[in-house]
Amino acid sequence: MDQPKNALNAPQTEDLPESPIRFGTGGWRERIGETFTRANVELVAAALAAKMKAEGHGDEPLIIGFDRRFLSDVAAYWFACQLAACGIRSEVIKRQAPTPLVMYTVLRDSRPYGIAVTASHNPALYNGIKVFIAGGRDADEETTADLEYHIRLRVAADDVPPPLSEEEAFERGFIKNIYPFNDYIDSIINQIDMEKIRAGKLHVVLDPMYGVSKTSLQTILMTARCEVDVIHDRHDTLFGGRLPAPNMKTLNALSSFVLENDCDIGIATDGDADRIGVIDDTGRFLHPNQLLVLLYYYLLKYKGWRGPVVRNNSTTHLLDELAARFGEKCYEVPVGFKHISSKMLETDAIIGGESSGGLTVRGHIAGKDGIYAACLLVEMIAVVGKPLSAIYEEITEQFPPCHMEETAFRFHPDAKAAIQKLLMVDRALPEFPWPIREVSYLDGCKVYFENNGWINARFSGTEPVLRIFCELGNQEEAVQAVQIFRDFLGLSKEA
Repeated sequence: MDQPKNALNAPQTEDLPESPIRFGTGGWRERIGETFTRANVELVAAALAAKMKAEGHGDEPLIIGFDRRFLSDVAAYWFACQLAACGIRSEVIKRQAPTPLVMYTVLRDSRPYGIAVTASHNPALYNGIKVFIAGGRDADEETTADLEYHIRLRVAADDVPPPLSEEEAFERGFIKNIYPFNDYIDSIINQIDMEKIRAGKLHVVLDPMYGVSKTSLQTILMTARCEVDVIHDRHDTLFGGRLPAPNMKTLNALSSFVLENDCDIGIATDGDADRIGVIDDTGRFLHPNQLLVLLYYYLLKYKGWRGPVVRNNSTTHLLDELAARFGEKCYEVPVGFKHISSKMLETDAIIGGESSGGLTVRGHIAGKDGIYAACLLVEMIAVVGKPLSAIYEEITEQFPPCHMEETAFRFHPDAKAAIQKLLMVDRALPEFPWPIREVSYLDGCKVYFENNGWINARFSGTEPVLRIFCELGNQEEAVQAVQIFRDFLGLSKEA
């Protein structure tokens, strides 16, 4: 790890202890009471305060938001009180907030940093911190590496001052509560065609998955005169005993509601509302890959936008074919939304996203926003004038068939190094029955086949699992390819 450019007279990296806190592709996430503790939350705050001062941002406030997880609200004030002890002001969103709202506020108020206390879609036993940088973007690898360096400096010097009390921090002006919800909601309303949605007279059902999207989504859609029903909206820190991730396994109740009540669309968001899951008018779960294809097609054909698309290396290549059909280009980046948002800015792409359910559109925040994506999908149904299932069929009938298979496998911690060596150092591969065009090690090991299919194996940046993604012409081939890779790596237990 390089030393931070602003750390004057800092000790050499090798002289410092290892950081007890590691930031992955989606921030820092750990089990509550094990690594996610008050002491570690305050350690992150002290390190970020030192980083801000080193960069000349010591006089600027930091934005803080929190979701509905256990300890999120409490930990937000642990963070703020520690910042206060280090002489840094904070502006805390005074109610439980979607992560996209935090990012929007960092952008709106031109703040150098913001954080959200959340573990996103992780199980209820987890909590964590996402860090955002100027412009409301996810912290990049340089930022998180530098932050970890400052954490190591704090640990080495035992330099975490006692936090101020909340009362003192408020009295001295170090903590201020803010309420940016109305501006955030208005920013979305101003970007979608509310008149078309009003004319569509749509019936929408929302599943916040016990998270934080209800207020924002319900307000926007009811303003557009949609009939809106809501399920799973109470405050439940155990998320109803299920994973707060909108996928095929977790949205059975939403699917049933759509069918039983003749809804036009069912919309689910994960715990902090930056990811989306959708049930179409037939009760079928639409994979995030399909949502990206739908929205890119809609922006190109029906709204007349022009520009490339950005996806990570575990997301459907149908986006590549769609882009080529309209004379555009698809860019591939590593997993982690910070890579998507950076590439979008670089290429002026009109949409970017990932197969895990996160996406953003040009002109909005440079990060995942399930609330905005949901509203754009509702607009699409109203503008096109067809059911969601028919719109997707309109697209897929133009291209050869393809099937995506996604799997995740747990492994003994001692096995990770051996798997890593086999894949990334030895660069060994199993024998596939399809000719290989090329292999990429941009993020994990991705094999591109001559028939335009592909398979990718990579370690998760947010969970202790290895994920294998495969896209081939049909389900049988995709399942076969995953099994070949699984056997080669000695993986037995599915996550």
